[in-house]
Amino acid sequence: MTQDARLSGRDLTLAYDQRVISRDLAVTIPDNSFTVIVGPNACGKSTLLRALSRTLKPAEGSVLLDGQVIGSYPAKEVARRLGLLPQTSIAPDGIGVADLVARGRFPHQSFLRQWSAQDEAVVAEAMESTGVSALADRSVDELSGGQRQRVWLAMVLAQQTPLLLLDEPTTYLDIAHQMDMLDLCADLHAERGHTLVAVLHDLNHACRYATHLIVMKDGTIVAEGEPATIVTADLVEKVFGLPVRVIEDPETATPMIVPVDRRGVRRVHD
Repeated sequence: MTQDARLSGRDLTLAYDQRVISRDLAVTIPDNSFTVIVGPNACGKSTLLRALSRTLKPAEGSVLLDGQVIGSYPAKEVARRLGLLPQTSIAPDGIGVADLVARGRFPHQSFLRQWSAQDEAVVAEAMESTGVSALADRSVDELSGGQRQRVWLAMVLAQQTPLLLLDEPTTYLDIAHQMDMLDLCADLHAERGHTLVAVLHDLNHACRYATHLIVMKDGTIVAEGEPATIVTADLVEKVFGLPVRVIEDPETATPMIVPVDRRGVRRVHD
């Protein structure tokens, strides 16, 4: 395992109470990568992300952030280094969009450093990047699920952390907004140098956007690397139990997964 990567885990046992999800897990997130974690439901994807973000304490082993055990940092220091968009987030009743996004600046505030013009500019940029500027004066309670998701991402961006962890960031979004969200993530990685780690359900999205793919099954990592190198029909069937063909995406030349027609139905067009 690469020792100087900013974020890694070693000898991890991850559990909820007495229910063990993963055992002896080792993972390294390549710096400056767009890493995507995929796998079937209940395979441990989100559990691993929670451990990497310090929202779940490993039963055994350690998560290292910038060379130190992540639990050794004060919470505010972690929040200056690592931003997290969880699967579900609950906003305080009645809070406005701009006020919620502004909470992303909390890790940078102190007794000696109060709200500044720079904070205001960062919040405005985060809302512009996620397309929620027009919602600034709206209450979060009034928004659709997709709008809320983008507002929460804006709050995470306002933290200005070099590491961003996103647990199913396309939840609640229609196909157009899914692509908008993933394009934004790709831009954050390519143009701003962020290291991203995302859990995604859609394997084709993962193959299209990831620079590094982690494939999990039953709490273990069964493959990792560049999608074009590791994604095969055999791997997909082994992990998901689904016969597929893997072809080249005509738009991006990345792997595209096409399920085999198990019903034997072929439609003939006039």
